[in-house]
Amino acid sequence: MLYGIAAATAALLLTAALTALLRSLALRLGAAGGPGLLSAPTRPRPPGPSVPSGRERRVPLLGGIAVAGATALVGCAGDWTGAAPLGPETGRLLVAALVVALAGLAADLLPVPPVLRLTAVAGAAVLAVPYDALGVPGGVLAAGWIVLVTHAFRSLDQSDGVLGTVGVVTAFALSGCAAAEVMDGLAALLSVLAAALTGFLMHAWPPARIAAGRCGSQFAGFVLASAVVLVHAERPAGPGFGAAFALTAVVSADAVLVLVSRRRAGRPVLRSAPDHLVHRLRRAGLTRQGVMVVMGLAAFAGALVGLSIDLGWLGARAALWVAGAVLLVGAAGALRPGPRPRRPGVRPRSRPHAIPAPGGPATGAAHRPGGLLRPPADVANGAVKVP
Repeated sequence: MLYGIAAATAALLLTAALTALLRSLALRLGAAGGPGLLSAPTRPRPPGPSVPSGRERRVPLLGGIAVAGATALVGCAGDWTGAAPLGPETGRLLVAALVVALAGLAADLLPVPPVLRLTAVAGAAVLAVPYDALGVPGGVLAAGWIVLVTHAFRSLDQSDGVLGTVGVVTAFALSGCAAAEVMDGLAALLSVLAAALTGFLMHAWPPARIAAGRCGSQFAGFVLASAVVLVHAERPAGPGFGAAFALTAVVSADAVLVLVSRRRAGRPVLRSAPDHLVHRLRRAGLTRQGVMVVMGLAAFAGALVGLSIDLGWLGARAALWVAGAVLLVGAAGALRPGPRPRRPGVRPRSRPHAIPAPGGPATGAAHRPGGLLRPPADVANGAVKVP
């Protein structure tokens, strides 16, 4: 118990300090022309005395290094000292997750083809699956599911604070599930990940000063998805599937929403577009803080159902309520497919909200030639950062 508290505290403080250092480094190198260190300028700056409302800002992308590095360092320290041995399966999971984080970091800094990123995640998932408990066919299916959940976690980093909030809630719930299965090494690693994401959230709270990028989102998603497989590998099919689905309900709902809406609109499924759940909540009028709260509450509800199923407090049928909520989200995507993504190099037309008088003061958003106001970049015209 004392080591768990000390490890979590160390992971939180180490991640917070590393995130601050990496943010400063990214801003310096980005200002000097370093490619890929900063996100595309699509996140609006908060209004202030020297910053007009609606002006765009660029967010550093290196926060994932702090999350992955602190989690690995604290987890390995516990294993090396013998205070919290990870065990073979958890150690293999951590190594595979670091491979995924490195692939994500390369994609953040360089134009890596999506096929290579997908191959790296798939290879790591094959390494992390427990074939002795699932068999070869079940292991292949589990590896495919890990790849899908890992990719779905990428969408959570499109809005400030959402990835950290959902990740912390899911990691804490999974830590309880692992402890109930007497998987102490996995429970310790998940607790460290939850603490690391909390330290990162101190900088990613809206308005975010740094983003996790593909490195952090893929690392967190891979660890959580692989942990779900390890925890439920030897459980009966009904409770195991129900709890696994409930624990990942938020990303499952987002994946269903995107799939249905893109098929409904006739868009390619694999082409990025501003039609994820966080984008729709922003267009519905929620603030960045509101999106984070709604997504966090949804993740908490799903995690509570999954944990209750694992502990025997609820039956496997409780997951049907979560499945019903996911289907409702998918139905909403069928009714409102969402905006079409902009083609590269095509400037969107903005609607004339107001035309100020000549020489009059500007009110709010930046002006285009002719006096037309441009809507906020993260709400209108689909100008939202997409995975």
